[in-house]
Amino acid sequence: MSGLDWLVLLGTVALIVAFGVWKTRGAQSAANYLRGGNDAKWWTIGLSIMATQASAITFLSTPGQGFEDGLGFVQFYFGVPIAMVILSATIVPIYYRAKVTTAYEYLEQRFDLKTRQLTAIIFLLQRGLGAGLSIYAPAIILSTVLGWSLVWTNLIIGLLVITYTVSGGTRAVNQTQQLQMTVMLGGMLLAFAYVLFTLPNEMSVRDAFGVAGALGKLNAVDFTPRLDTRYTFWSGITGGTFVALAYFGTDQSQVQRYLSGESLRQTRLGLLMNGLLKVPMQLVILLVGVLVFVFFQFNPSPAFWNAPELEAARRSPQAARLATLEARHAELSDQKRVLLETWLVERDDGTVSQLRALEQADRAVRDDVRALVKEHNPRANVKDADYVFLTFVMTRFPRGLVGLLLAVILCAAMSATASALNALGTTTVVDFYRRSWRPGATEAEGVRAGKYFTVFWGGLAMLFAMFAGQVDNLIQAGNILGSIFYGPMLGVFLVGFFFRATRGTPVFVATLLAQALVVATWLGSDIGYLWYNVIGCVAVAAFALLFQRLSRAPAAR
Repeated sequence: MSGLDWLVLLGTVALIVAFGVWKTRGAQSAANYLRGGNDAKWWTIGLSIMATQASAITFLSTPGQGFEDGLGFVQFYFGVPIAMVILSATIVPIYYRAKVTTAYEYLEQRFDLKTRQLTAIIFLLQRGLGAGLSIYAPAIILSTVLGWSLVWTNLIIGLLVITYTVSGGTRAVNQTQQLQMTVMLGGMLLAFAYVLFTLPNEMSVRDAFGVAGALGKLNAVDFTPRLDTRYTFWSGITGGTFVALAYFGTDQSQVQRYLSGESLRQTRLGLLMNGLLKVPMQLVILLVGVLVFVFFQFNPSPAFWNAPELEAARRSPQAARLATLEARHAELSDQKRVLLETWLVERDDGTVSQLRALEQADRAVRDDVRALVKEHNPRANVKDADYVFLTFVMTRFPRGLVGLLLAVILCAAMSATASALNALGTTTVVDFYRRSWRPGATEAEGVRAGKYFTVFWGGLAMLFAMFAGQVDNLIQAGNILGSIFYGPMLGVFLVGFFFRATRGTPVFVATLLAQALVVATWLGSDIGYLWYNVIGCVAVAAFALLFQRLSRAPAAR
């Protein structure tokens, strides 16, 4: 990287950390530290919600997802606008009337303490693991680009986030996320424009999307009614709605963002802002990956995107076999380029068929390269889609813009991780420390405990990040992790909201059984993970109603 890139990267990160510390300087009450002061405007809420969800995984893995599979992943977000409307109309007013700090406090009011703390434990487990992924994603970038140890990179990122999160609590997270989201959106729009600029001079924007469409990258909506397909229209508006309801309605990292709102109206406007902007934002990021794919149809590309692992394989006993595969990849790439140049002139359907056949052949070659890299280093992460956008940025972007794009990814990591750690610390204090362990704790003790628990969860997240290297595409790993836990959590809340006769013990047992069912489905079936949310939610409701009815049944004579 150039000196200008370093200046942009380090200057952006230092500004954000300093801004968060400065804006929240001075003593705070436990309520302000944990809840944020209840004075956030709708745009702060909206940007904070978006920044919490848009982790570094979004800006690292989503372009890779677009490169590999096209626009189909956008269907995952089709349920977000629906969920925002439902939440604004139903769940959020209930939280405001209950005057809760965490979502799980409501469950004790509605059911009992054991149900509250069981659901809080599920959240702590899921979000603690998710925070580790949020740290690991940008650590890949810096360790690859700078040649740093991955362990030290994880520690540096985690400590930066812990610094301002501990110093200012919820208010610090809300304030910094406005600046972070501005950097993220601006950086990705610049990336989108620059990718278009790098395409061949004779190629119009229409031609670029024509090439992408010919190779199957613009199929954004799939109406196939199959449960074993990960992303379809039906899984998006059903499973996607369920996961969005669970995430935004029951995950404290999001609930904490909008419970800091000045009023119910401001909170609703912030949620609706997220609903309006989320799908377009994800579509733009996917399109960046699609355009990078088009770029590499006319320019040389590596047969494997994880450059350090590829170089290591070139120096291994498998070098000769790898050289043969790389030569075959280059040959297929040349054939595709010639056919594409012909197709851009003639637009012949027969050429499209040949192009797709060559693309399949090239995918097979890439799979063979992955297998060879794995043979050389069994511990290597051969799921290399996460490195596609990084490679393009580092090799093609001008000075200054490289630093900005790395700053975008770091900002996303910091925002998502800060929200998670803030929510983990708050939940531990409110639902366990002040409720069961130290119910008579003073304001100062509550703030001090919040800081200690935030550091504790930050340490655990960094520890998990050390072991996150063998996951598949990072954004899918994060979504699968959420889907395993979100369905049962949502089911508990929906039973509480809409089935007034159901009591605590039936719901408690139903939640345990439903969680076991989802884990068994994940381990033992090929059902797309978006459906886990539906299965878990419906299972909690069905089991709870059944157990409630059985508990009222007359004893047998």
